Amino acid sequence: MYDLKALYEARTVRDAVRLRLEHPQAQILAGGTDVLVQMREGKRAGAELISIYGIDEMRGVSLDAEESVRIGSLTSFSHITRDPIIQKYINVLGEAVDMVGGPQIRNAGTIGGNTCNGVTSADSASTLFAWDAVIELTGAEGVRRIPIQEFYLSAGKVDIRPDEIQTAILIPKASYQGCFGHYIKYAMRNAMDIATTGCSVNVVLSGDKKTIARARIAYGVAGPIPMRAPAAEAAAKDRPLTAETVEAFGAAVLEDIHPRDSWRASKAFREHIAVELARRCLTESVRLAGGEIG
Repeated sequence: MYDLKALYEARTVRDAVRLRLEHPQAQILAGGTDVLVQMREGKRAGAELISIYGIDEMRGVSLDAEESVRIGSLTSFSHITRDPIIQKYINVLGEAVDMVGGPQIRNAGTIGGNTCNGVTSADSASTLFAWDAVIELTGAEGVRRIPIQEFYLSAGKVDIRPDEIQTAILIPKASYQGCFGHYIKYAMRNAMDIATTGCSVNVVLSGDKKTIARARIAYGVAGPIPMRAPAAEAAAKDRPLTAETVEAFGAAVLEDIHPRDSWRASKAFREHIAVELARRCLTESVRLAGGEIG
């Protein structure tokens, strides 16, 4: 049994916003893969919940009028992995969320819940950071869109106002066009484990496939929130596809990341892994883009 005070069910986005205003202490319930487990553990005893799981307009993947990839916040991980738009334009995101938990979690868990938790270890987060995702929030005053880098404020805290719900995640066309990426999750086990470190890299190559026109890299569990590594991105930009470029790219990430010591791994180990993951992700991203490291 769950120790809860009340459960309110929203059927539309407008309904959810109204319930948020009427019950400011209530917590949003999407797939429930985190909230319900925490309630069973007694961490949210006596909570009021607003279930948004029945809002079908917040599900699915589509291209909007600007050709941005629009992912409804209630879209499950398994849906994202199998979606043809994701497979065509941002396949790495499908691969990343396919590493979340087990099949039951991926069928119920939603990408909106994964990002709204604000945790740095979320498997979707580093890839969304690396692809310049935009978060869509809907509240009493209408729709607000902010870059994902501004959405994450601190560990476990995101920029959602009291009347808002997250309705979608968008990847602009300029972020995915001609872009190829790779994600590696390093964990102590091969499945059903939280990332010790996660690294997502993507590249756009020059027309002759000899130079990196643009590289982007982001990490999970390299700081209190997911983060980009701009020094590494600058180290690879306009550089030839050589082993030296790969080495410079990996070494430069240490200028930006801020891992900590924990029972899962030491700071020194996380830094070592971060450098190696950067090298491997860049090399594979270049291969997927049709290039070859010489």
